[in-house]
Amino acid sequence: MPSLKHPVLVVSYCDNTRAIITESLQNLNIPTVSCSLFSEAEDLALQNSYHGILVDLPSIIRAKGDEKAIAYTLTNFYPTLKVRNAGSVLVPMTMPGEAKQDSSINDFIHNTCKAFKARKLRSNRRRETHLSTVRKLDGTEERHFTLNVSWGGAFIIHTNPERFSIGDEFELFFHELNFEVAVAVCWIQHWGERRVPGIGIKFLHVDKKLEQALLNLLKNDKHADRDRIKS
Repeated sequence: MPSLKHPVLVVSYCDNTRAIITESLQNLNIPTVSCSLFSEAEDLALQNSYHGILVDLPSIIRAKGDEKAIAYTLTNFYPTLKVRNAGSVLVPMTMPGEAKQDSSINDFIHNTCKAFKARKLRSNRRRETHLSTVRKLDGTEERHFTLNVSWGGAFIIHTNPERFSIGDEFELFFHELNFEVAVAVCWIQHWGERRVPGIGIKFLHVDKKLEQALLNLLKNDKHADRDRIKS
């Protein structure tokens, strides 16, 4: 059985380095997806869940324009190990000013990647926006509020997120927008983990009414609002 449920992305501009990294992971029984461009990895990460990313440090240094922004986004979103090859040996490397990373591929996989909840890359930028929300439950109203909102969904602050399961669908009333939206839970941040607890939800149907409300709220067209971080 594979050590991880979901694959690890491998990115390098160099065919030989990419093959060495991929073989090293496969020798550890790790499912991998190999990419020659950061933009290729981004496209895949928008569609599928991954546990982390292992990248060739020289490729990050060489990346320009959109490739640079995508590389920075991916390595800040997923657990990352940067390496360079010395012959057939992969050596973990850090750039000046960066936090220390795992000292080996084995530690990276079994300590860092295993502890990370595999997920897809966000397609749209999250904007810090506080909207009051209500969920009707057993004849009562359960009140919460958003930490942020994007074209794809929102993060709802909730002190008991364990009551939800990924895939749960329900109607959520947005008080300031004055209408209900069909949503589904796509990830859960548990209480007591030194992070804001709550649920990540996605909008199931973005109709014209919701689209106009989001346009007014976010002040940016969804096609021009990719979730990329500039270094």
